[in-house]
Amino acid sequence: MTERVLVIIPALNAERSVGAVVRDCKTVVSDVLVVDDGSADRTAEVAEEAGAQVVSHPVNRGKGAALKTGFAYALEHGFDAVLTLDADGQHLAREIPKFFAAREETGADLIIGGRAHLFGQMLPRRRFANRFSARCIAFASHTDVTDSQSGFRLYSAQLLRAIRLRSEGFDMESEVIVQAGQRKFKILSIPIDLGFVDGQSTSHYKPLMDTIRIAWTVIRARYFWR
Repeated sequence: MTERVLVIIPALNAERSVGAVVRDCKTVVSDVLVVDDGSADRTAEVAEEAGAQVVSHPVNRGKGAALKTGFAYALEHGFDAVLTLDADGQHLAREIPKFFAAREETGADLIIGGRAHLFGQMLPRRRFANRFSARCIAFASHTDVTDSQSGFRLYSAQLLRAIRLRSEGFDMESEVIVQAGQRKFKILSIPIDLGFVDGQSTSHYKPLMDTIRIAWTVIRARYFWR
């Protein structure tokens, strides 16, 4: 892939896993940024020791805020695209070339690593939350997205420059899809393998409250935010 790509890893209290994630990513992509979102442990130090650039929030602001900090860094430093993945080891660095191949083949501005083929292995409440969110967001964005909550994604710099993101939590990743769909950017889903399917023990996602928050954000992004 000829484009300059920055890997962005939002992290909160992930000292046990973030080092291995950074090291694995650096075997594929040279530029890795960890955004430490107000961790109370050694997340920032471990990430830096593993070879990542690190930007830290002094207090926890939410996954969306961490991603936006990473997006701003990427645009400021002239990257052509960013690839985001989680710090808990669920997302596998060996899957990254699939995103690059899809980007080169289709020119898509938002590529989502889809887990719909694995939903059956999730706990019922997480499976329901993922399916419900995906259907709402597919309707609001006029796309056929089947997994709207996957954090394993590639974003083009062109897309990031074109949209204004307002939300700060997990709902920001849903807002991106709606805004991209409304602006006719090409959105693509590709199936991915995972290190583990149901990341409840490592996730900060709250299925009920965050699903409600996502639904409200999607409504505002679809009908009120421009």
